[in-house]
Amino acid sequence: MAFEGLSSKLQEITRKLRGKARITEADLKEMLREVKLALLEADVNYKIVKDFIATIQEKALGQDVLKSLTPGQQVIKIVKDELEELLGGQESKINFTPNPPTIIMLVGLQGSGKTTTAGKLANILRKQGKKPLLVACDVYRPAAIKQLQVVGSSLGIPVYANENTKDVVHIAKQAVSVAMSKLNDVVILDTAGRLHIDEELMLELKNVKSNVKPHEILLVVDSMTGQDAVNVAQTFNENIGIDGVVLTKLDGDTRGGAALSVKKVTGRPIKFAATGEKLSDIESFNPERMASRILGMGDVLSIIEKAEEAFDEEEAAKIEEALKKKEFDLDDYLVQLRQVKKMGSFSSLLKMIPGMANIKDLKVDDKEFVRIEAIICSMTKEEKRNPKLLNASRRIRIAKGSGTTVQQINQFMKSFEMTQKMMKKVQNGKGGLKNMMKNINPNDLKKYMK
Repeated sequence: MAFEGLSSKLQEITRKLRGKARITEADLKEMLREVKLALLEADVNYKIVKDFIATIQEKALGQDVLKSLTPGQQVIKIVKDELEELLGGQESKINFTPNPPTIIMLVGLQGSGKTTTAGKLANILRKQGKKPLLVACDVYRPAAIKQLQVVGSSLGIPVYANENTKDVVHIAKQAVSVAMSKLNDVVILDTAGRLHIDEELMLELKNVKSNVKPHEILLVVDSMTGQDAVNVAQTFNENIGIDGVVLTKLDGDTRGGAALSVKKVTGRPIKFAATGEKLSDIESFNPERMASRILGMGDVLSIIEKAEEAFDEEEAAKIEEALKKKEFDLDDYLVQLRQVKKMGSFSSLLKMIPGMANIKDLKVDDKEFVRIEAIICSMTKEEKRNPKLLNASRRIRIAKGSGTTVQQINQFMKSFEMTQKMMKKVQNGKGGLKNMMKNINPNDLKKYMK
């Protein structure tokens, strides 16, 4: 998971501060030294770390902080605010032209994930009501065109390709004409990359830019390459001029130094972050929410947005009706479970809940979803509606039918009872999912997930 190493270290530092009634200059210097080491270990650019620490020190040593009633919280707020600023300050979105189509040109080195990112970007824009067209402008890499066509086909998004020419400018121009005739309001150009930056690559990209005049040039960067990613971003920005960055493989980089350095070095915002292998695993990059996640403060708003995107309104209405009648049963649970699966890895979702990131030994096996489905599907209709019927002999039968053990069934039933209680809280209280998140006890979750 992105920032895992940095996050755990910063959370440990902030925990120490929260417990202090008074903070001395010596305390601050020790804390800043630990923050500095944590950032350097996360592969953040040295000059950026130096400036970051200097800014925090200047603000934290102010008399208003040292003499305040909650100096620890004041310092933590300063760290969060500066971390947020380092990540870009505010969320930066794609600038759509009032006269469609909006042309988005993806650039980057070979292997950075441009083709998959093109599909992910088209997918997220379609959910926003756009009608994208993917364009195969990589005419050199073997099977590059086929890869984009497969991605487009799996998403149901059209792909324009011309295998009869290697003139990338001509292909891009043709694609824009096709988009206008087909009423596609977004054109995404998947350009060629190289194993390293060279003049030929830059010249081709400059030609496409000058002839097609894209409204957005997004650099796709592999975040796992650390400082190399920052150097690549700087070079592309100096030679071509980029409008933003898409960080890929952010789920695999435990350090996250690229994300913390690229905005400061290039002056260009991170606009999207790819967080997994699925074509739905991409999200708008929000500096405020990311800073909160890194410091273990949670990100409930992102969970709510994921839920709103994944949950079927008709099914949600049925469950709401069941809740009103106090009849939330295992069939309802299974529907909820399958919709939660659409939101992504359960482990990553848990880390967005305030307090959950602080539990070091919290490990959730996403295969548990499959086991729970098997358990519920091995029950009769009567058992699903009334779990109190599950005596010892019935549990033995269900265990055999689902390929699990009676112990696993007992554990699941305990967690289901907890879920029923939580759902009643949501129904009886106000605020829906937001209220439920506030009432979650991390220790209870930990207990039921062992």
